[in-house]
Amino acid sequence: MSDSLIPEIPDFNDPFGVLRACHERMLAQCDTLEKLPAHIAENGVDAEARSAISNAVKYFSRSAVHHHQDEEEDLFPLLQHQSLKLADMIFRLKQEHEQLSVLWESLATAFKKPGDLTENPGFPAQLQQFCDLYRAHIKFENEDVLAMAQHIISQRQLEEMGDAMARRRGLRRS
Repeated sequence: MSDSLIPEIPDFNDPFGVLRACHERMLAQCDTLEKLPAHIAENGVDAEARSAISNAVKYFSRSAVHHHQDEEEDLFPLLQHQSLKLADMIFRLKQEHEQLSVLWESLATAFKKPGDLTENPGFPAQLQQFCDLYRAHIKFENEDVLAMAQHIISQRQLEEMGDAMARRRGLRRS
């Protein structure tokens, strides 16, 4: 059970590229996490399982939080007043962010005691629900929302968005 290939993140001069690369990293983490129940059933919570858990906890507790903030604080406000259709799409995405956060908190709590995962019969289904929702969320966001946003957001707004995203991570945009 090795981590999937994790794509490089573009720099903040390309905010849409950063958002898409973060989506790819989320999907790669989900690919790894989905292998976890079978791996644990076969090998127990060994070093490889602990490493996968640690990587997922780091990613979804920090990077994914920044990503959702990028969208909710920087991208969505630029889009939600463009049309009723986009406002509905943004509303849906915000609701999904809340659902993903609740699901993640539950998984993160379970991951604090990895040895107990073998005795948690609901863990595989909970993990699958989290990954399935992330996949559907990312597909909708990439194919519908980001595809539209590229035609709506001005170059100046993109630069401001990239600056805000970099600042959120304590970086300066180059």
